[in-house]
Amino acid sequence: MTDPAPPPVDGSLAAGVAVIRRVLPTLPDSPGVYRMLDAAGDALYVGKAKNLKRRVPSYSRPALLPLRLQRMVSRTASLEVVTTASEAEALLLESNLIKQLKPRYNILLRDDKSFPYILITGDHDWPRIVKHRGARKRAGEYFGPFASAGAVNETLGHLERAFLLRSCSDSVFANRARPCLMYQIKRCSAPCVGRIDQKDYAALVAEARAFLTGASQRIQDGLVARMEAAAEALDFETAAHCRDRLKAMARITARQEVNLPRLGNADVIGLHQAGGQTCVQVFLFRAGQNFGNRAFYPSHPPEAPAEEVLAAFLGQFYARYEPPPEILLSHPAAQPEVLAEALGLRAGRKVRLGRPERGDKRRLVAHAETNAREALGRRLAETTAHKKLLAQLAEKLGMAAPPARIEVYDNSHVQGRHAGGAMIVAGPEGFEKAHYRTFSIKDPGAAGDDFAMMAEVMRRRFSRVLKEDPDRQRGHWPDLVLIDGGKGQLSTVLKALDELGIAVAPEGPLAVAAIAKGPDRNAGRETFHLPGRAPFTLPERDPVLYLLQRLRDEAHRFAIGTHRAKRGKALTGSPLDSVPGIGARRKRALLNHFGSAREVAAASIDDLAGIEGISRALAERLHNHFHGGD
Repeated sequence: MTDPAPPPVDGSLAAGVAVIRRVLPTLPDSPGVYRMLDAAGDALYVGKAKNLKRRVPSYSRPALLPLRLQRMVSRTASLEVVTTASEAEALLLESNLIKQLKPRYNILLRDDKSFPYILITGDHDWPRIVKHRGARKRAGEYFGPFASAGAVNETLGHLERAFLLRSCSDSVFANRARPCLMYQIKRCSAPCVGRIDQKDYAALVAEARAFLTGASQRIQDGLVARMEAAAEALDFETAAHCRDRLKAMARITARQEVNLPRLGNADVIGLHQAGGQTCVQVFLFRAGQNFGNRAFYPSHPPEAPAEEVLAAFLGQFYARYEPPPEILLSHPAAQPEVLAEALGLRAGRKVRLGRPERGDKRRLVAHAETNAREALGRRLAETTAHKKLLAQLAEKLGMAAPPARIEVYDNSHVQGRHAGGAMIVAGPEGFEKAHYRTFSIKDPGAAGDDFAMMAEVMRRRFSRVLKEDPDRQRGHWPDLVLIDGGKGQLSTVLKALDELGIAVAPEGPLAVAAIAKGPDRNAGRETFHLPGRAPFTLPERDPVLYLLQRLRDEAHRFAIGTHRAKRGKALTGSPLDSVPGIGARRKRALLNHFGSAREVAAASIDDLAGIEGISRALAERLHNHFHGGD
């Protein structure tokens, strides 16, 4: 998070101070959020205040500010203010703006991957149980969040064995003529073919809901009673069925390393700082069961204290997820009362922030803190080793300094079809997947021509970065560009960059290299091509070679994945997708009536106009699309 730029000169700092001082007379005596913006209008910093008139003037006294904030003030070209009704609302708005704008001088939660849930659907007569990730728009009940897809999949497997709920899609359910494999392996009750009536299936759904909301012991006790009654009645098949369900439930409740049934719904958060970095471990407990944990590494200045990092993390983390009733912390957070009030506003109920000192809850917090310490230790070790590798890479390629941003490019197509390019990004902390990009080849003449495709990708990528970051101040420029290819691809890239007026090493700051596969495409025998240098190879066991292979392979994986996604979409597409005015609803109506796109194409204008939602004008347009009319 630290700004690598040199300390600001007096003139730029004075200009930033003048901008802030011009705004001071207009500031209200009320809570709100302020934004420092640079000359391009990008947010440098977002802050909140209980009293804007008292808080913002501190930035107009640079002698009292740390060097990092002096740099921020020196780049400030304007200041925007939004008032709120309370300090808690200001905190919520601040967290939302930080997540949205990602200002350079704020503490940032960088891992924005969503948590998965278990969903019992509510929009079908026979509910299904599925894994869900993303917006919670579908009707039904959501249980979670879970820390990982693996935790969800494992729990789902046990739930299917315990409650025999269907997991198939509604279309598969509607078209089954006999039970599927899930019924044969005792993970579904086969409601699709009437092996269970709706009343009994609804009872299974109710039991699953109760189990997931904390009534597991009651459900298990009921099954034990039914098993014993069946055994006494010599109905051993039913008894065995109950026994198998009990085993599956026991695996769910016993699989976690840490459980606390009395805890209910809570998040346990442990924090550890070392080497100017922070790891925050979040353990998710729902109905007293541990749904897994995830590590986060917020971006912040090395000197940021734990209470500020934790408060910023909580604000941004719960800007996306509903806070549970209780959050247990290993460290105190800055302004805990305001934070708890803000989280309560978001949840629509009271949220308690606790820092237990003894008992079972303290044991859970200590466990989370231990995990944070160990995870940060591993990360620091990996980062140190990776930085050494980058320094060695710079030496091998003749760079003046280790690269802070590496961009690797590759293309993928099959005989010119579904052609696309891909860019992956790596830095001192590994792959930066949030910055990955794909390029659909737009020039029909370039598809299938690797050189023309690479030239188009280079022109589009660097034309954009020239427009968005002409002064190379926003971190969008790479230090090193790697190309999956040989001398021909390198020449193509150099020509495209030259046409854009971008100088490459040794004349300019941008280093470019191409990685050509060895004879018979053998890994370990790659040849490297750089401008103005003879091709060279690296020793087979050189760590730098492994690094370059890993970068190249990641770009190849991403390019292939992008190509396959495009090809799969084309295979499952419909001729109706290309007709203007035909969206998902109208396409469904047409296919439901005519049965196929071929029958739609053969239909008359009158037949088309008879479909609900299809006007006469749209019917004529649709008919002309398939028959070449004007």
